[in-house]
Amino acid sequence: MKNNVGCTERKYMQRSYKIGCIIIVDNDLTLINTMEEYLRSNNLRMALAVTHVEALTLYNNAEVIILNVDLARHNGFQLLRDLRDRRDVPIIVVRSRRYEQDAVTWLDSGADEYLTTPLSMARLLAHINALSRRRFSTLGIRGKAQEGRWCFGGWELRLKSRKLYDPSGSKVPLSAAEYSLLVTFVEAAERPLSREYLQRATRVHGEIRDRSIDVQILRLRRKLEGDARAPRLIKTVRGVGYMFSMQTVHA
Repeated sequence: MKNNVGCTERKYMQRSYKIGCIIIVDNDLTLINTMEEYLRSNNLRMALAVTHVEALTLYNNAEVIILNVDLARHNGFQLLRDLRDRRDVPIIVVRSRRYEQDAVTWLDSGADEYLTTPLSMARLLAHINALSRRRFSTLGIRGKAQEGRWCFGGWELRLKSRKLYDPSGSKVPLSAAEYSLLVTFVEAAERPLSREYLQRATRVHGEIRDRSIDVQILRLRRKLEGDARAPRLIKTVRGVGYMFSMQTVHA
């Protein structure tokens, strides 16, 4: 398969949404050829990366990444972390193992889906479609306003001034750590995020370091939720971590 770095050009599928380039990170030629033939027959554009460096180079062109973590050339967990740290793109991990704990470990480390070989191409395509629908739906829900703000459920987060306003228009004070955490949540709305992911993402903002992420989330819930014990915005995802819901939006 030839690399196709300029694969941001998109084709319409039979559904109402579009899927751009699928990046396959693999060195199993048999599996690659099978995926290529099947996915291209369904109007999907693809590019191949066989090394850690190539995967990171092609990452910005990706709509979905299929990552075979049984690669001998590099550590799969490190590659997943490096990919996840760069941008919020759906990642499907493919693995030969079938142990439940293995799946939990990869999902908790940042993967969106976990599939095992032998791989059903029909099932793979269904997961790609589902992840793309979710991503485009989320982008529509959480579109950032031109003046640099996020709006959700009547709340307004202004990025330039780093200020939060409740539905009544009153300013709600946020600590630097709470602001950093809230920005991380809204930028990945409707996507389950592991505690490890939240720890890394908020560390980028230079705020949350060794303190418990759960304590920070509890503090943020107390400010955002009417009842922190029954949250509507910051939801707990059992076995994974947390998810920020922006289904009710006021622009």
